Amino acid sequence: MSNATTTAPATTATPAGTTAETGARTPEAAGIITDARQRIDDLDGRIIGLVQERMAVSAVIQRERLTSGGRRVNLSREMEILAHYSDQLGKPGTALAMTLLELSRGQI
Repeated sequence: MSNATTTAPATTATPAGTTAETGARTPEAAGIITDARQRIDDLDGRIIGLVQERMAVSAVIQRERLTSGGRRVNLSREMEILAHYSDQLGKPGTALAMTLLELSRGQI
């Protein structure tokens, strides 16, 4: 009868934000990436809040325009918005503006 016990190989604990989770090759880079991802998540939350606020303001504008006998959509204003986003962000800005307009007024 043997008194020897078997033990599992030693493993090292890896903290959250490890290289496997981030794709980084060093723990330092993994920490930077984890922090930056948290910042992006925070920014995304703020952006979503701003989009929701924009949608609410747009609803007020549309309601007032319709109540006063106007049309729901002002195409010249939408063209201004598209141009502004395009000027600031290039072609992807136009796509972003189109999405924002759709969210704010629905498809026309």
